[in-house]
Amino acid sequence: MRSFSDLSRRQALQRALGLGALAAAPLRAAQIPLAVQVYSVRKEAAADLAGTLDKLAKMGYNGVEFAGFYNHSAAAVKKMLANTGLKAYSSHTGIKVLTGDELQKTIDFHAEIGCPHLVAPSLPRTATADGWKAHAAALTEIAAKLKPHNMKTGFHNHAIEFVAVEGQVPMEILFDNTPADVIMQLDVGHAVRAGADPIAYMNKYRGRARSLHIKDFSPDSEDILLGQGVVKWPEVFKAATTVGNTEVYIVEQERYPFPPLECVERCLKTLKQMLGRA
Repeated sequence: MRSFSDLSRRQALQRALGLGALAAAPLRAAQIPLAVQVYSVRKEAAADLAGTLDKLAKMGYNGVEFAGFYNHSAAAVKKMLANTGLKAYSSHTGIKVLTGDELQKTIDFHAEIGCPHLVAPSLPRTATADGWKAHAAALTEIAAKLKPHNMKTGFHNHAIEFVAVEGQVPMEILFDNTPADVIMQLDVGHAVRAGADPIAYMNKYRGRARSLHIKDFSPDSEDILLGQGVVKWPEVFKAATTVGNTEVYIVEQERYPFPPLECVERCLKTLKQMLGRA
């Protein structure tokens, strides 16, 4: 039997993380693109969006998820993406600009930059089940209006959506009362923070976890990077490729043990190692 020291760096990481299960996952597991939420490097992006996107591309990211465009026009953002080779897989888009007179402007902007998924990053707080059902109805209406434009809406969770109101879990109210084309953008770290099982949610709402926020969680420290927490990543990736219909993994880092750009670069390297792409 070989000693731990005889193993390659990649093999050691795989064994430490229990990644043998990934070998049986579909081939598409190796094809899921790797993106980063631009909010992770928000100060850098606010100061120089073009330069920041260029740095993210050179790290090896395939694309980005935007959370605002820092007063740049769609034409300017489209040019930045073309110059870097990055794809805009999705954007965090406030519910206010997904409704009323703002919706068409939002559609036009995202169509120009080639961004198909307009994900609500949060919804107005409500302490009633009926309030969450109203949110579900709003997302359903938005989804119907986006469909002719080959776009989808969805919802990105925080921890609060797993805290029951009137005996019901808001996350479940939302996805029990929306059609299948409303995306469940599962933020894995926030789900685990809330004590929820992300794998169970991917199984419960099969085919709807079209994008995952790749974020770790530790009960001992907020200042951690991917791979340093308690998330069961092998199980998450297996569910993503077997029942989740996941199309993109999106790294998000909200706290910084190192400078933000270094954090997301380290996270990308770890993610590639976890997926056997290093």
